[in-house]
Amino acid sequence: MLSPKKAHTKADFDCNSAVDVKNVHGKGRGVFANVPFKAGDIIERAPTWGFDDVAKNLLDSTGLFEYYFIRHDRQLKNDPAAGYIVFGLISVVNHSFNPNAQIVWTDEDSGAWARIVAIKDINVDEEITHRYTNISAYPDTINFVE
Repeated sequence: MLSPKKAHTKADFDCNSAVDVKNVHGKGRGVFANVPFKAGDIIERAPTWGFDDVAKNLLDSTGLFEYYFIRHDRQLKNDPAAGYIVFGLISVVNHSFNPNAQIVWTDEDSGAWARIVAIKDINVDEEITHRYTNISAYPDTINFVE
């Protein structure tokens, strides 16, 4: 809770001060830790928008293809959504075959939410990565750089 007696700075109100977005050579943007995270820590929680196959076909022909998510638990929950747009920094977390975080999905009254959770300890200035579940859907022109 913010103290009414303390002079507050912009940083007091920055809910993303634990992470930062930086350019990564060969990858574009990436998310980096400003604070250390322990395995199991929630790095970010973000709302999502689920879309159907018709919207998926439209999105696949745009640059948004690289930013939407496929839920691996979709069939288990009879979820009609073909994919999800995640509204948060999770959407620019880069892929790794040896990730230090993973996406965890929850369904709430307000809709589906995505959390990125550390699966290893993450140091300050370390890039946060997760394993993309739909790599086979990417065109051959996209090379995944570790």
